Amino acid sequence: MLDIHWLNTFVTLAKLEHFGKTAIKLHMTQPNVSLHIKQLEKSTHVKLIERNPFRLTQAGARLLQSAQNTLMELQTCQADLNAINDLSQGTLTLAASDIISRLLLISPFQSFKKEYPGIDLSLLNTTSAQAADLVKSAKADLGFVIAQKESQPLHFTELHQVKWCALGNGLKEEPTLILLGHDTRTRDLIDLALPSLQLPSYRVMEVGSVDAQIDWAEAGFGVAIVPAFSLHPKLNLQTTITPLPDFPTTSLGYIVRQNQVLSRAIKQLLHWVAEEIQRSQHRA
Repeated sequence: MLDIHWLNTFVTLAKLEHFGKTAIKLHMTQPNVSLHIKQLEKSTHVKLIERNPFRLTQAGARLLQSAQNTLMELQTCQADLNAINDLSQGTLTLAASDIISRLLLISPFQSFKKEYPGIDLSLLNTTSAQAADLVKSAKADLGFVIAQKESQPLHFTELHQVKWCALGNGLKEEPTLILLGHDTRTRDLIDLALPSLQLPSYRVMEVGSVDAQIDWAEAGFGVAIVPAFSLHPKLNLQTTITPLPDFPTTSLGYIVRQNQVLSRAIKQLLHWVAEEIQRSQHRA
């Protein structure tokens, strides 16, 4: 019988390709990592890895695929059982981008902690695309995303239609556009919509977050194109805000696995998030 802890160690080692890093990741000693692999090889009667240089054998590659599927199924099973039992203790893991978490989740999280003090909220700060992968693999129970494309085994529910605006001293000739990097869905959407601005030419300044876009725009370095819900009440009143009605709207919402059982706690959290979105619309 294959031990689930051996499989988890093997999958982590296959990803990191380093015994020391695997030990740190799993909060183990390096000798224990080696012991798990030896026990796994002894149990399967095959060599799974070559050590110098590190690589998976053909048998190791085959086991990796099965082990990943097995661990994901176990995580999904445990999450559904927790939901059915209306878990009052444990961990609820969410994945969301920086701007969604900071503007829309802090107040709902505060309400959640008061209502469910026995449940630890764990937030994975990531991009929308990475959030989808985390939910799909059952490493997150819930993901908040922008522009989710329907894809099995995920189900997307819209919470808000996102509109866009330009923040800065107007879209003058040859402006500097302050945009997110290319590794985000937001940037992909903006690139597709930029021709609607009919700018003959422009420069691009790339930053790592929507907050950084706003800060640099307020400092006079260019025009930031951002979701309207990201504009907070403390903006510099002298900064020009220009709605972009020709930019296509997109959806902000949450994703779960298809057929996933939602606990009472998750449903209540989603209710508080929906209320926070309504409040943000009134503030805007």
